[in-house]
Amino acid sequence: MNSLESSRPAAHVVGNRGETQGRSEAQPSVRSEGPATASQEVRGQKVRKMLRAQLGDDVYTSWFQSMEFEHFDGKTVRVSVPVKFLKNWIQSHYSEALLKCCAAEFEGVENVEVVLRQPSPVRTVTSESASTSDNRSTAAPQVAPATDWPPRPPATPAVRTQVGGFEGSPLDPRYTFESFAVGPSNRMAHAGATQVAETVLSDCRGFNPLFIHSAVGLGKTHLLHAIAWSVRRRFPQAQVLYLTAERFRYQFVEALKSQDPLSFKEKFRSIHMLLIDDLEFLHGQQTEQEFDHIINSLLDGGRQVVAASARAPNHIEKLNERMRSRLMRGLVTEIGPPDAELRLRILEKRVQEKQQFDPSFEIPRDILQLLADRLHESGRELEGAVTRLHATWQYMRTPITVDIAETVIRDLVQGAEPRRIKIEDILKVVSRHFGVSKGDILSQRRHRSVVWPRQVGMYLAKQLTSRSLPEIGRRFGNRDHTTVLHAIRKIEGELGGNPRLRDEIDELKKMLNA
Repeated sequence: MNSLESSRPAAHVVGNRGETQGRSEAQPSVRSEGPATASQEVRGQKVRKMLRAQLGDDVYTSWFQSMEFEHFDGKTVRVSVPVKFLKNWIQSHYSEALLKCCAAEFEGVENVEVVLRQPSPVRTVTSESASTSDNRSTAAPQVAPATDWPPRPPATPAVRTQVGGFEGSPLDPRYTFESFAVGPSNRMAHAGATQVAETVLSDCRGFNPLFIHSAVGLGKTHLLHAIAWSVRRRFPQAQVLYLTAERFRYQFVEALKSQDPLSFKEKFRSIHMLLIDDLEFLHGQQTEQEFDHIINSLLDGGRQVVAASARAPNHIEKLNERMRSRLMRGLVTEIGPPDAELRLRILEKRVQEKQQFDPSFEIPRDILQLLADRLHESGRELEGAVTRLHATWQYMRTPITVDIAETVIRDLVQGAEPRRIKIEDILKVVSRHFGVSKGDILSQRRHRSVVWPRQVGMYLAKQLTSRSLPEIGRRFGNRDHTTVLHAIRKIEGELGGNPRLRDEIDELKKMLNA
């Protein structure tokens, strides 16, 4: 039996059923356990045409264009796709349509199996395998075609700052001032970082120490790396050391084991700038004491200190009062959540980075806007979405559509939804919190005492539910989706520079998730 055509003479055994398949010249759109026949190719093409006719060009192009027919054992048609989310999407949304179309061409088919296809590597055929191949068919190729991948970015070795034999933590070459997107929520932190990078060897330092704090993924580590790269480029003679708190602790423990803590201290004497990251993870009484002494020594000697943490100095319990006051005397600046405009700018920069190595890669503006509207948590989340879309582009080589983008970010959005929250719940909590009635929120009243709770409610509805903008507008008094979008951007703009509002929003979220 043939793999796709049961009536052909046997030539190659497949699986455990004793089924066989013939050999002929393969075509790109149908694959099997061996090369496909012309008849197999025709069947695959007919299934494709039926899918395109039933589902439309957009759906077909997004989900089925890269699908290949692998095998048919008389009951099951096996097809392959290049990426996992494509496989899952077809299985969950189009399995019935695919089975129906396959049943029209493959007699006796009972189900369709969708599997993940690995990219074809370049295979060099040895003399032994070549002779075997010649015995099978004189037309067999010597080298399998390589997958049409774009050129990969060159591997960049890890770069570490070093001072007096003391090796710091790795610096990411991507984290520079040029790749940092500036907006209202991080403008002060960026300005402080650029100034200390420019004045590290100057007698007129503006901010010493500089302390940057923020939630995870908002750019504080990026700024520390950018400072180090900038100083290395501007002032090659400057002694710069970048450390995570964990690496500082490791190095200090090693010095204690070797019974040479004095040399550990001596290594910091020649430093012009110390950058310490993740300060909240500094632990151990001896480590904290030693860090305290070193920071005081550097500051007293006029050396630049830059620190980053998830919390402000006065909220880090492990720091003693003296250390807190020393860190607080400089510039303490917070990086807030990015607003919609900044999120869009971050996405554009990350796309540009991908285009340096793959110029053909492109994400339409409307899809970038979709990502910016749906992903609010951090810059890393946005970068991850672009990376996923780029990987999808590498596999599929079809334009990035809205369907593809929504599928890629689905788990990112779901990860931010602890439980299913209804708009009705939001209306109830917001009305109670602001002391206005639900009827007022849904009414046409334009007084600020009503408009502000309404805008907050719309913002929460977009963040905590999967409802579309038109649906949210309908549930908030039959308002247009542009009104909802304006409300969301209004709240996002306020969040960047209003810590009190951020606390209020967080409190409302806790009440809704309770």
